[in-house]
Amino acid sequence: MSFPKGFLIGASTAAHQVEGNNIHSDYWAQEHMTNTSFNEPSGIACDHYNRYEEDIRLMAAAGLNAYRFSIEWARIEPQPGVYDKNEIAHYRKVLECCRANGVEPIVTLLHFTSPKWLIEQGGWENEATVGRFAAYCKYVIEQLGDLMHYVCTINEANMGLQIAAIARRYTMLMQQHQSAEGKVQVGINLENPMLERMKKQAMENVQVFGTPQPQVFVGQRTENGDLLVMRAHRAAVEAIKSVRPELSVGITLSLHDIQAQPGGEAEAEREWNEEFLHYLPYIEHDDFFGVQNYTRTRMGKDGSLPAPAGAETTQMGYEYYPEALGHVIRKVHAVLPIPLMVTENGIATDDDSRRIAFIRTALDGVQACIDDGIPVLGYCHWSLMDNFEWQKGFSMRFGLIAVDRETMEREPKESLYFLGSITK
Repeated sequence: MSFPKGFLIGASTAAHQVEGNNIHSDYWAQEHMTNTSFNEPSGIACDHYNRYEEDIRLMAAAGLNAYRFSIEWARIEPQPGVYDKNEIAHYRKVLECCRANGVEPIVTLLHFTSPKWLIEQGGWENEATVGRFAAYCKYVIEQLGDLMHYVCTINEANMGLQIAAIARRYTMLMQQHQSAEGKVQVGINLENPMLERMKKQAMENVQVFGTPQPQVFVGQRTENGDLLVMRAHRAAVEAIKSVRPELSVGITLSLHDIQAQPGGEAEAEREWNEEFLHYLPYIEHDDFFGVQNYTRTRMGKDGSLPAPAGAETTQMGYEYYPEALGHVIRKVHAVLPIPLMVTENGIATDDDSRRIAFIRTALDGVQACIDDGIPVLGYCHWSLMDNFEWQKGFSMRFGLIAVDRETMEREPKESLYFLGSITK
């Protein structure tokens, strides 16, 4: 493989999944509920908040030249309108560490978690959230924008609709005694006691959030809430550009390689419209777009189909299909001819040789896209380290670096060095 000069090769993390002790966030509150859906709390996660220098140096030493990470809104604004300058100082150190080690920071301003107070005030179905998010983004850029080039406003802005769709499918499949896991690109738990627990959760939610159905970001989104997220993105872009117009600003979406099987053409078209096309008016003028892909979805006449018989699957239940990334880049570029960046692509497995093979095939697809003239800025693998995969806890192994859960000791995997060798 031979990528253009300046091509970014890196890895991604999300603040809540790696930093630890994100005590002012909605997720922290959910994890510590009696009737939680989480297998375990995040706790100190990977202690990346304190060990970021070590982790960035490991990346740089292996050859990676980019690091996509998120700034945690709940740390920056733990109470409405109250900004924590100590946390701003912390993230400045992270950014400076990236620069000192020759690593390009790619900053995400919202990666699933929100301040608990935001959810208490209506969360991601409340129109006021648009202005509140824009104000937070503006403040961060005023304080830290001098150390940034690339900014993602929101991670996987379409996740709410995907969660709503999987919930509908799960209800249907429950009646057929089947499993719906592996159909959404985020760690969620779906098992038979879930419905009973949801009733108990609703009662406990009233105590914790003041409502039986807190509108967290990774929740079942209404159509209005879905577009509210996009309005928040547009407001954030305007706020960021008002401070630093030179920054390159975009958004990321969770995209599957949707493949129509015989008779499934209409369903495939409907799915692609819901997952991507209807967002175009909100993103077509962005500076770049973040592609996030892990697998494909095969569509039949009645909807999505399971993985083919005998197909290899990952710990998350996804079909092992690294070719999906190149396919998705081409589909996106066909209707959105702006620079693209792969902001997430990866595999949960304990077999690092399969991770290396996955990366190689995925990057072959990226290379082919670039050779055909598609403007791809870079590739960020998910994830830098084995971390907290949301409701599934620490059981999923997405990382290029292993983390000892007792000592927090880092152990780079061969996949880290393989990915880094590409820049050389």
